[in-house]
Amino acid sequence: MTRYFSIFLALGLLNSCSTTPPSAAVSDLAPGGKMRAAINFGNPVLASKDAAGRPEGVSVDLALELGKRLGVPVELIPFDAAGKVAAAAKSNVWDIAFVAIDPLRGADMEQSPPYVVIEGAYLVREHSKIKSNDEVDRPGNRIVVGRASAYDLYLTRAIKQAQLVRTPTSATVVEFFLKENLEVAAGVKQQLEADASRTSGVRLLPGRFMVINQAMATQKATATKGVAGARYVREFIEEMKASGFVAKALERRGIQGAAVAPRGDARQ
Repeated sequence: MTRYFSIFLALGLLNSCSTTPPSAAVSDLAPGGKMRAAINFGNPVLASKDAAGRPEGVSVDLALELGKRLGVPVELIPFDAAGKVAAAAKSNVWDIAFVAIDPLRGADMEQSPPYVVIEGAYLVREHSKIKSNDEVDRPGNRIVVGRASAYDLYLTRAIKQAQLVRTPTSATVVEFFLKENLEVAAGVKQQLEADASRTSGVRLLPGRFMVINQAMATQKATATKGVAGARYVREFIEEMKASGFVAKALERRGIQGAAVAPRGDARQ
């Protein structure tokens, strides 16, 4: 994990806010005078870099909008895997983050209602005997997945007969799958579709094996700190969905395979 080279200033535009945030929320979300936002570039649905190397995506847009409403600068902290974001929850390197809702992760952070729903899919070789998702969990099948990703956490609970093989990041899953001649690759459906479009001899299985609810996270609240910030973030996410902000962010970048989460706390 390396610190991104720039700090995005989000000041002077508070007239777009529906309400003035309470001082306690500002203190919780920007304790050092700026808000540090962990951005996972390992999930292209949420974040990527443009031709000039600048970060973009729905999670970047949400971070900057939240900073604007709080009246504080936003520093984007880049990560290449969701598992690394979650692992850093106790290290005080970020104030907000964007992660999939999972009960294991929820033990170390506060999570908002979901803002985006993403599908998890399987990829196999063109001539694989596996034709459907329910044929994956069979003895002898090896499923490669990004370590500590939402798919890893889910499959660790769900898979009973197949073997899970983990790579350091989700971005290296298909490469490892091909190199090691494994049976199945698991990950974000859009990412796997992109990999399949430039890789011959592979295909996606129909449908999905899971739905991933993506949330904004804050530091774990205590009796004296974090409650106001977590509450403000929950309300912020619901407003961003209701106003069309999230939908427009996805549309602006032509994101396919993801949908705005329903209003309300529709957690897994």
